[in-house]
Amino acid sequence: MQQSVEPSNASPVVLMNPAGLYDPTPNGYSHVAAVAPGMRLIYVAGQGGETEDGRLTADFRLQVRQALSNLRMALAAAGAGTDDIAKLTVLVVDHSEERLHEAGLYPDSGAAPRPDGMLFEVEAVVVLPASRAAPQIDA
Repeated sequence: MQQSVEPSNASPVVLMNPAGLYDPTPNGYSHVAAVAPGMRLIYVAGQGGETEDGRLTADFRLQVRQALSNLRMALAAAGAGTDDIAKLTVLVVDHSEERLHEAGLYPDSGAAPRPDGMLFEVEAVVVLPASRAAPQIDA
C-alpha cells in the first residue's frame, strides 16, 4: 500500500512511499517528493565544511557543523529555510555508524569520488511558493 503525506500550508510537497518499496521512514526520508504546480525550485550546491576564508578543519564533527551552517546561509540568501527543503543529499567520506551518529543525519551510502580532506557534504533542493518574492540579486 502506498503511503503519502499531504503537504501542509507551510510545505508545497507531497511525500510518497510507493507500494513495492520498503518503508524508509525510520531512516528519515521518503522515496518520492512531488512538488505542487506553481512552485519555484531552488538548487543549493553541495556545501562542505569550509569557512568563509576557505579553511577546512580535519575534524569531522566540526565539518558537519560548518556545512550545515553554510547550508542555512545559502538557503537564507534565496529567501528559504530548512523547512522548505524537498530533497537533502548527504555524502559522508569513510562512512561508518559512528559518523552517522556524529552527523545526526542518515546519509546515502556508496562509493563516490571525494575531494581531498572533505569528510562531509550536504546539498538541497528547495521548493517555495511562486508568490514568495525572490531576493534582489546585485549585478
